[in-house]
Amino acid sequence: MSKAILLLSDTHGYIDDRILEWASKADEVWHAGDIGDQKVTDALQAVKPLRAVYGNIDGHLIRSEFPLHQRFTLEGVDVWITHIGGYPHRYSKDIKEEIKKNPPKLFISGHSHILKVMNDKQLKLLHMNPGAVGVQGFHQKRTMLKFNLDQGTIKDLEVIDFGKRGQKVSS
Repeated sequence: MSKAILLLSDTHGYIDDRILEWASKADEVWHAGDIGDQKVTDALQAVKPLRAVYGNIDGHLIRSEFPLHQRFTLEGVDVWITHIGGYPHRYSKDIKEEIKKNPPKLFISGHSHILKVMNDKQLKLLHMNPGAVGVQGFHQKRTMLKFNLDQGTIKDLEVIDFGKRGQKVSS
């Protein structure tokens, strides 16, 4: 059975009805760190099941609720989520050896505020960074990703683009 995933990161304490509306359409929501405030995860968990990791800005309460890394298999896809992970050929030093020894099929990180989806042909994995959906930071656009996991495949990838930071966008 296919699972619809909403992937977001770098909320920095920001949540709004449009984010929650997208969350309500998913089977699970994944947050790749820099949550910023528990009201974000509380709001998301009230809508759908949530898997999250803490980021470098997150305090002790969020760190006590969520781990630094999430590694799990869902719908036959081995997934690894961490906040500061880098990307193909530029993985962070903290994970570089482990990802080479035991690569997942889907590697997710946040932190950079830059939307990026790319294949690592060497490790045979797909890397995703959903960019930042919060309103604080240097990013120009607020973005999230939506995709489906189905019998070992990652498909139907969609970029959710809220437009320029600070810009009012009607839903």
